[in-house]
Amino acid sequence: MQTRTSKLNATDVTNAYEVLKPIVTHTDLQYSRYLSDRYHANVYLKREDQQLVRSFKLRGAYYAISQTPEGTRKAGVVCASAGNHAQGVAWTCKRMKIPATIFMPTTTPAQKVGQVKYFGGDYVTIKLTGDTFDQSADAALDFCQENGQTFIAPFDNLNTMAGQGTIAVEIFNDAKKQNLQIDDLFVAIGGGGLLSGISTYTKSVSPKTEIVGVEPSGAASMKAAFDAGHPVDLEQLDKFVDGAAVQKVGELPYATCRANVDRLCQVPDGQVCNTILDLYSKTAIVAEPAGALSVAALESNKDKIAGKTVVCVISGGNNDINRMQEIEERSLIYNGQQHYFIVNSAQRAGALREFVNEVLNPDDDITKFEYTKKVNSTMGPVLIGVRLGNVDNLDALLARVKRFDPKYINLQENQMLYRMLV
Repeated sequence: MQTRTSKLNATDVTNAYEVLKPIVTHTDLQYSRYLSDRYHANVYLKREDQQLVRSFKLRGAYYAISQTPEGTRKAGVVCASAGNHAQGVAWTCKRMKIPATIFMPTTTPAQKVGQVKYFGGDYVTIKLTGDTFDQSADAALDFCQENGQTFIAPFDNLNTMAGQGTIAVEIFNDAKKQNLQIDDLFVAIGGGGLLSGISTYTKSVSPKTEIVGVEPSGAASMKAAFDAGHPVDLEQLDKFVDGAAVQKVGELPYATCRANVDRLCQVPDGQVCNTILDLYSKTAIVAEPAGALSVAALESNKDKIAGKTVVCVISGGNNDINRMQEIEERSLIYNGQQHYFIVNSAQRAGALREFVNEVLNPDDDITKFEYTKKVNSTMGPVLIGVRLGNVDNLDALLARVKRFDPKYINLQENQMLYRMLV
């Protein structure tokens, strides 16, 4: 239930802050020497991966439920989520001892489903429905109407937005203590609730701070809304950055972000993967894909932020360890290190040795080799994975592969075959 229907303002955020202050963790505003050195800026990380449910979503979920009349919420609440909002609702409902029905896409990582069960216990019923957040949300809204329960929106709700905005209150309180003037603030976008809450408070206390909204290139629903002048459904949605894979941003977040956000930035999945691996190996931070978005955007903005004080919100750390192999693979492909080919090769002893000697550079490595000998055939297809020792050698490698087999298939250029074979 929303307390009003007008736009969000800074007072709403400060009111939410007072309610949440004894409930949520005041997460660190942490200086990153590694990122500061790399980008020649003063980079600080707002560590919402340290939150009680390892993401910022607890703030909006708790505040929205707390503002629902007691009698109404005791009848039960409903939400739809790709994972983190569900965990916030589950944690809140167990604490308040009220029932919740939580709809999640069937594609939600198992780690997030397991965490919802852990945080909610017997107070939560999980329904895996639809392949996307939007399909899951439609089912949740239908369930609310059928059962007379309250829907706790993950982003398109003023109370949810206000709760998420309390991150900005903490950021600027801590910045004041550290005598920091924040020049740029990078924030991830899914449905827009986080960005709308943070931007509303930020523009009220530090209007000169430039606010940059960051979304995945394959799920840029806020950019589509900005271009169209209103929220629109994306025709295609890449679900890799699952916490930010929203087909259509909310009406309220769109209007708020349109008024407050200075610019939008889209980040390819490969750069997100680079950042996840970099944060882990260099700073010991475990970030999920959506959680790494804000930091991933620094690479394409490095000329703009040089010499400035920058804050990136690490929005979540619920990364399924089983995804790390896929994340590393995407990173290698994005950086031009990993390549896959299908080539026709002679079906005889020594053919692989010829490919190695004639095609590969001395420091290249074969990471995949699949071959089945065909009866009564002199030639047969071979699937070969090559990891380059030096990415600058790619053009020469491709020329030699073409000489070896003029009709070879580069799987980087055929995603359907890549997904089937690799």
